[in-house]
Amino acid sequence: MSHKEKVVETLSGLLADSYTLYLKTHNYHWNVTGPMFTTLHTLFETEYADLALAVDEIAERIRSLGARAPGSFSEFAKLAAVKEATGSPSATEMIEELVADQAAVVGNAKRVVEAAEAAGDQASADLGTRRIDVHEKNAWMLRSHLE
Repeated sequence: MSHKEKVVETLSGLLADSYTLYLKTHNYHWNVTGPMFTTLHTLFETEYADLALAVDEIAERIRSLGARAPGSFSEFAKLAAVKEATGSPSATEMIEELVADQAAVVGNAKRVVEAAEAAGDQASADLGTRRIDVHEKNAWMLRSHLE
């Protein structure tokens, strides 16, 4: 596998994780209940809005590298470490799942940076670095509700 193909592969995984996390966070925005409702409803909206922009940026980066961006639920399910939400978790369970998912996305973004640096692809490395920053901050914000 060439360096460029490795970058595309890692970006595709980041796209799949980001889209799945977008869907999960939006689901939780709609369905959260309990004493933290207003705070979490707003926080989840902020996070899914960022993810909506991020998935477009990631897909466009894949396209700019001359590859096809995955774009179906079945493709995302095969590529994503983040799993879709099922059932009706409590607000605390939602937070715990999203914290773990943020960590999974950070791990994938780090793989993007590593592959991009090996390929001399500064644009993809920058994208990965920016996503690491966002998801680490999101995890901190979410964890703060568990203390």
